Amino acid sequence: MSEPVVLGIESTCDETAAALVRGRTLLSNVVASSMQEHARYGGVIPEIASRAHAEAFVPCVSKALADANMTLRDVDAIAVSAGPGLAGCLAVGVSGAKALAWASGKPLYGINHVIGHIAVTQLQFGPVHENTMALIVSGGHTSLLHVTDIARTIDVVGTTLDDAAGECFDKVARLLGFPYPGGPHIDRHAQHGNPQAIKVPQGLTQGQAGAKHPYDFSFSGVKTAVARWVEGQQALGREIPTDDVCASLADSVATVLAKKTMRGCRQYDSDTLIVGGGFSANSQLRAKLLEYGRSNGVDVRIPEIRLCTDNGAMVAVLGASLVEAGVAPSDPDFSIDSAMPLTTISL
Repeated sequence: MSEPVVLGIESTCDETAAALVRGRTLLSNVVASSMQEHARYGGVIPEIASRAHAEAFVPCVSKALADANMTLRDVDAIAVSAGPGLAGCLAVGVSGAKALAWASGKPLYGINHVIGHIAVTQLQFGPVHENTMALIVSGGHTSLLHVTDIARTIDVVGTTLDDAAGECFDKVARLLGFPYPGGPHIDRHAQHGNPQAIKVPQGLTQGQAGAKHPYDFSFSGVKTAVARWVEGQQALGREIPTDDVCASLADSVATVLAKKTMRGCRQYDSDTLIVGGGFSANSQLRAKLLEYGRSNGVDVRIPEIRLCTDNGAMVAVLGASLVEAGVAPSDPDFSIDSAMPLTTISL
C-alpha cells in the first residue's frame, strides 16, 4: 500500500500518546504525560501511570484524529506499542487499540516500542537504509542494534549489562538533590561545568572486560564512582561543584556511547547511525555523537527533541513501515509482552 494512513498509540510508561501519519508525513501528534504525578515519588509508579492512561486514552486519540481532520474511516491501519514496558500501562493501550480496531474493522499491529524509536527518524531523514546501526538510549534501555530491514530484521549487537544510561543519570541526580526526572537537570548543569574536573570511569572500555564486551555497556560502576566522590567531598565538609560533577559524568557516558557505537559501525561497515530514545535528548550525547560521526564518516541521524521521548508518531511510522512492507497484521488476540525482545519488531 502506498503511503498508508496509520494511527499510532503509545502507553508503555508515563506518556499516553496518539498520532497519525501518512507514510512518512506526520499529520498529528498528541502526548499526555503523567510525569508530575510521579515526581513526588522520585520515579514512575505503575498503578498511577495505568490509571492516567485509562483517563487520557480517549481524549488523546480523539484529538489526534481531530488535528488531522480525520475519522477512523480514513485510517488504513492502527498500530500500538505491545512491549516492552510496564505491563499495566501496556494493557490499557493495547485493550483500547483492539477495541478501536474491532469497531472500525481496521488491521491492528502490535509493535515493539523500542524499534519505534528507530522508525521515527524517517519523519526527518527518510527511509531507514539497509545495513544501518541504531543506538537506543533511554531510562531502561541502552542497546546497539544492526538494522537490515526496519520491518523484518534487526539484530542486537550490544546491550547494557546493568544500569542503562538514563538510569545512571537519574540515580546521580537523586544524589545531587535534583527532582525527578533528573536527566534534564544534569544536562543543564553540565553545560556550565568542566568535563575534565573529576575522573569518572568509562565502563567496559579497558582490559579483559572491554575486550570481552566490545559493544556492551555498563554504567552501574560510573554511578557508584560519582557517588563515592561526592560522599568523600561531603565527609571533608567541602562544597560539591555540581556543574563539574554533571559535566564530568555526562562527558564520560557520552564518550563511552560514542566510542562503542562507532566501533560497531566499523565492524558492520555501516555509514549510517540512528539514535533514539529519551536519553538521546541529552545535549552532551548529541554533540559527542555528531563529532564522532564526522570524524568517522558516519551520517548520524538524531531526531528532534519532541520525537526523542515516547510519542505516538514513532508507533505510527513503524506501523506504516510494516504496512508498506506487506507484513501481516497481528493476530486479534495477541498479548502484551512487557519484556519483548528487541529482535521482535511486531507480534
